[in-house]
Amino acid sequence: MTAEPSSRGLDRFFAGMAENVFQSQLGVADPPMVDYLSQLLIRFIRMDAVQRVRNPRGKQLGAIGEMLSEAEARVGDARREVHRHIGDFALFWAGIYPETLRRARGAEAYDFYGDYCQHGKHAYYIASTIEASSETDANNDVLQRLSKEFEMCAYGLREVRREWERSHEGDDPPLLLS
Repeated sequence: MTAEPSSRGLDRFFAGMAENVFQSQLGVADPPMVDYLSQLLIRFIRMDAVQRVRNPRGKQLGAIGEMLSEAEARVGDARREVHRHIGDFALFWAGIYPETLRRARGAEAYDFYGDYCQHGKHAYYIASTIEASSETDANNDVLQRLSKEFEMCAYGLREVRREWERSHEGDDPPLLLS
């Protein structure tokens, strides 16, 4: 994936922050996985990338259940790509905004965090078992490690969020772009 010139500073910002958190703080010496995670942050800065899976009628799918149904209706690279996106989607929310996954419904509170972790791990695993048709998309080893280390990656992304919030103290917190 080639970054646009205007986003290179942001690329370096997230890459440096992800490297620092995962390698220095967590002791994770896995450059391909850390690169993948920093690129996930770059991609998901735009809300249209977060909700990029669409059904055949063009409707954006923003719920994991809807995306899972769509993934199962596809084959080959398209199926792999939707499962990978489900993993990315679940990891992004579980890592960067876990507080949004804990909601009260009436008198009952439900924690979606565990569901997101379970679905994300499974989606990454499925994506890792489908061979990519192009060498540039062949990151099955990374997807398999993301499946196995999902909770640790979510924790690391929470630490990345803390770092970027510290680096912007006094400013409004960073938001997704639409």
